[in-house]
This record gives sequence, C-alpha cells and structure tokens, in this order.
Amino acid sequence: MSSVEEENTAKSKTGGNAMSKADVIEVEGTVLEKLPNAMFKVELENKHVVLAHISGKLRMNFIRILPGDKVTMELSPYDLSKGRIIWRDK
Repeated sequence: MSSVEEENTAKSKTGGNAMSKADVIEVEGTVLEKLPNAMFKVELENKHVVLAHISGKLRMNFIRILPGDKVTMELSPYDLSKGRIIWRDK
C-alpha cells in the first residue's frame, strides 16, 4: 500500500479532517442575553462578546441557562466569534 492510499484510508476511518477535542479553546464567560433557537450572547473574561449554543449534554439533561450565569465554553481556533457552552457554573 502506498503512502497516499494509507492517508486516504486513515481519513475515511476518522471521518475526514475532523477536529479533535485538543484543538478547541476553552474559555469562561458570562451570559449577557438569551436569543432565539437556544443561542446566547456571552461576554468572555477579555470583554469580547461571542455567539454560543448549548452542547448536546446540557440540552439532553435540561440544564437551564439564564442571563448572568457563568459558563465554560469551547471556541474553534478557526472562528473565535462562535462557540459551544459546555458547562454552567453554580
């Protein structure tokens, strides 16, 4: 098997060029506003405001997120203006 065939086989098994959990940036912030379709405006500790949605784990367990809550988010290194809320602090 050539190196190109090995590379194509590896990509097909992993689902292409999917990002791993190590590639995301974890940050903390405060929810400013609840938007339609389970979206939120979150102000990060460095005063940037990003658009965020709820992760599947929080949605599945009916974790309610309200303005003023402290949350932990994952940001993609490719688009720092959008993120996923993965934890709500008490």
